[in-house]
Amino acid sequence: MYGVLKFAAPLVAMLAVAACSAGGSPSVPASAGFGQAGARPACANVPRGGVQCLALIESQPHNQTSGYGWTPADFQAVYNLPSSTRGKGQLVAIVDSYDNPDVASDLATYRSRFNLGTAKFYKYNQKGQQKNYPQGNPDWGVEIDLDVEMVSAVCPKCRIDLIEANSESGSDMDTAEVEAVKLGAHIVSNSWICYSYSCTIDPKDFDTPGVIYTAGSGDASYGLIGPPMAFPTVDAVGGTVLSRSGSGYSETVWGGAGSGCTTEIKKPKWQHDPSCSMRTDADVSAVASGVAEFDSYSAGGWFSVGGTSVATPLIAGVYALAENAKSQHGPKTLWKLGKKKLMKSLHYINTGNNGSCGGSYLCTAGTNQFGTYSGPAGWGTPNGIGAF
Repeated sequence: MYGVLKFAAPLVAMLAVAACSAGGSPSVPASAGFGQAGARPACANVPRGGVQCLALIESQPHNQTSGYGWTPADFQAVYNLPSSTRGKGQLVAIVDSYDNPDVASDLATYRSRFNLGTAKFYKYNQKGQQKNYPQGNPDWGVEIDLDVEMVSAVCPKCRIDLIEANSESGSDMDTAEVEAVKLGAHIVSNSWICYSYSCTIDPKDFDTPGVIYTAGSGDASYGLIGPPMAFPTVDAVGGTVLSRSGSGYSETVWGGAGSGCTTEIKKPKWQHDPSCSMRTDADVSAVASGVAEFDSYSAGGWFSVGGTSVATPLIAGVYALAENAKSQHGPKTLWKLGKKKLMKSLHYINTGNNGSCGGSYLCTAGTNQFGTYSGPAGWGTPNGIGAF
């Protein structure tokens, strides 16, 4: 235990994630989570060569939030965040595919429900225009609402820019990524992945000095990862499950969180763990299960969501609260923190795993084989903004 929490959601069972057959995309079976429908990926149908959004729908829609997930008050309490006093003037950009025509009104509903005030929110197409948006897509609509709501949850004073790519193709996502920086983003959040390098994502588009990039580590458990989270300039965000423990709470590894050794990315000089000769993922984590979302466009109300697409915009919002993007150096900053700083500024996740790796820290928390690090949880979850 490490704090006191008003718990707003029942514990969600960790999701089993299966890789798909060759040439396709991973999928999550409807076997766990809230309600009879279980959990399912919002973006289940991914074209060959396209990226996949990482939102998981855990429950049926409902017109009330009661029992449907963690709230902004929970995130702010769990992670000891100065959300009421910091973040003004910070610009967090969200890059997603297709259009959610109701995102502004859905965000307003979410913020009103949790007393977050009026959003500083702007929507653009991938060319930076506030018109000529791409075609609507209910699958990505879930992801879009989730992303803007999670940034709002931890950094209500932030400006949020949504850049909607024309499609899931790597070239369109790259174009949107570049446009986010042109629009002045301090942090760019990416709740999507190209599993196993099955599509073309340009690492140069995730390497602007003074800009922080976050990306989900994936929802396919140990061993199945890919860009953009695999790039050494991007903070790969893993996931945890929160639960009550007496008057406080605890966190454990979320079993679906992606982690492992990349096959395409050379190991950065600042990474010095012993069991991976290439880039090791993930870097940091946040809650990835049992979170409340409002979406009128795709789902028709309140429901519960999970996946590293929850954790990714949360971490982006935490970086915004730190207000120091220009002095950050991506995940390198986290990996070079001293032991005292790590233990003070990050919650050590010491239980759980996301697969079979012979008991190694690459998929198992609490091994102490490499300090407090574990693949699925990275160096831990925020405890204030000191590590960011």
